[in-house]
Amino acid sequence: MVITNNSTYKQLRHVLRPIRTAYELLLGKLSPRRLAAMHYKRIYGVDINWSNPKNIDEKINWLKFYSDTSRWTLLADKYRVRQYVKECGLGDTLVKLYGMWERAAEIDWEALPNQFVMKTNHGSGDVLICRDKQSIDYVYWTKIFDKWLHTDFGSLMGEPHYKHIPPCIIAEELLDVSKQPIASSSLIDYKIWSFNGKPSYIWCCINRTPQSVEVITYDTEWNVHPEFSVDTPHYILTDKRIPRPKSLERMLQAASILSKGLPQVRVDFYEVDGKAYFGELTLTSSSGLNYFYTEEFRNHLGEYCQLPL
Repeated sequence: MVITNNSTYKQLRHVLRPIRTAYELLLGKLSPRRLAAMHYKRIYGVDINWSNPKNIDEKINWLKFYSDTSRWTLLADKYRVRQYVKECGLGDTLVKLYGMWERAAEIDWEALPNQFVMKTNHGSGDVLICRDKQSIDYVYWTKIFDKWLHTDFGSLMGEPHYKHIPPCIIAEELLDVSKQPIASSSLIDYKIWSFNGKPSYIWCCINRTPQSVEVITYDTEWNVHPEFSVDTPHYILTDKRIPRPKSLERMLQAASILSKGLPQVRVDFYEVDGKAYFGELTLTSSSGLNYFYTEEFRNHLGEYCQLPL
């Protein structure tokens, strides 16, 4: 079938999208490995090499299904990972926690300060950033969080460890974006690729919106590497140069501690007013589909990741 009318094409995509989502959700429940393989081939046009994985995406996917991931559920849990961070002696890097609720109807909106961040502990990117509590429609957001609590994020992208996270809602302090090394409309993410206690590269994200984010990669000496990135409509290679964070050494030290015993993990931080704040641990960066990197760099990262025997 050839579609020549652009509006018809958009309407068709609108109709087919929920059908595809429902199919992928079902496949993710029945065979997450098959779903992961399908996503990989859709992005890269080739089959994933399960028998001899080489690049970082192949190895992330291999680790999902062929390694001991018993720790992953705890570490990916945005609420329970806080205890792990404390046990590692890094409690001073945690963002202030205002509350935790297992049901949306239990959220104590009145007890929250005027500004806060609210999210589920098992989601990805779904967040309420509140800068003025008086403008919040509590009924609307209670319904949204109830929906998010019951969303099976783990099955959508073939990430089984997320399925076992007991879902809850957390509210944390809203960090001040005006107190960062460079102007950004959002918090600057310092995402440190780490391999069994050894930090290697820092993927920085600035000016994040629902539609796009500006990105750039640095090494641990803060040398910039724009050649590692592929410009996409969503991941835009920035021409800005982010100043070396004052807390870089603290971030690298923390990433080293938190990543010990893990073949690979992305340890995410923010820096506000010169202080490092822990963001999260990501065991399956971009679900093992880091297509915003060049093939050469994906292969390079793969060399750092030593798979268990």
